[in-house]
Amino acid sequence: MKAGNAVYHDIADLPEIIPVFPLAGALLLPGGLLPLNIFEPRYLSMVDHALAGGRLIGMIQPGFDRPEGAVADSALCDLGCVGRIVSMRETGDGRYLITLHGICRFHLREEIAVETPFRQCRIQPFPTDLQDDSSAENVDRVKLMRTLRAYLEANDFDADWQSFLRADNGTLVNGLAMMAPFGAAEKQALLDAPDLRARAETLIAITERILARKEGHAHRTLQ
Repeated sequence: MKAGNAVYHDIADLPEIIPVFPLAGALLLPGGLLPLNIFEPRYLSMVDHALAGGRLIGMIQPGFDRPEGAVADSALCDLGCVGRIVSMRETGDGRYLITLHGICRFHLREEIAVETPFRQCRIQPFPTDLQDDSSAENVDRVKLMRTLRAYLEANDFDADWQSFLRADNGTLVNGLAMMAPFGAAEKQALLDAPDLRARAETLIAITERILARKEGHAHRTLQ
């Protein structure tokens, strides 16, 4: 996996401990690009720490059983994704605008006690994410595109359809999964999918369920 000027051949190229950024509803996938607006002091410090080292940050969602409004210090999901900072710009009001390039998913082994204001965890990366995904050729692209078009039309969304048509299966599936306006649980299900084909099938299933719910609501409204 190549991220910026860095290449990661196997999990030995990645550290065992990385800073983590708990962010509900955010999804980073291997090969994907995630722009982030960093403004909290603890996460500004996290970015400084990452830039001084390997430029790596673990994106992970807070656990779903957390109390309302508790995010920063709550339990974390078991699965996240390592990202490398590939661009960073400072704003005039103290924020950082960064972009993470997804490298590989990881299992969270344990959170470690640290003195830094941000959280750090020991991780177990997925070695398969650093290799080419052979399941990409088995993605049902036709069904995925048909479902996507139905979703866009049902919600009156505009899209650059030609870009979707030109994208390879990996870029298409992961890009759609990351940008889809789904809830935290649906985002985690997409991250949990073991390979690209399974992720595409999960994306189709979630989208079809949302469309069916929308159609059912419209039907009840008209009655």
